[in-house]
Amino acid sequence: QVQLVESGGGLVQAGGSLRLSCVASVSSFNINTMGWYRQAPGKQRELVAGITRSGNTGYADSVKGRFAISRDNANNAVHLQMNSLKPEDTAVYYCFADRVTPSGTWWGQGTQVTVSS
Repeated sequence: QVQLVESGGGLVQAGGSLRLSCVASVSSFNINTMGWYRQAPGKQRELVAGITRSGNTGYADSVKGRFAISRDNANNAVHLQMNSLKPEDTAVYYCFADRVTPSGTWWGQGTQVTVSS
């Protein structure tokens, strides 16, 4: 069974930084895009950032210039460097990986990020 194991969440003050990591227990050859969604209490899950196997990236407007996503295909991992964190970044962050075949998405269990003002 494929697993996405996340790490790096926690509590940080506004203006601080955190680095999230996610490791997949499957070859990166069967993964297209990897990335992160987040869900705050009472809100819908939203896409934060994604990165393709070739390294093309995309970000939500709310995090552009503050977050940076990177990918390590050799280790089937994706990382999210989060800088200049704001209280509105508080959410559960979920790692995802889009399968090549069969089509679909794997999800991590989620990691809590809390930014205090």
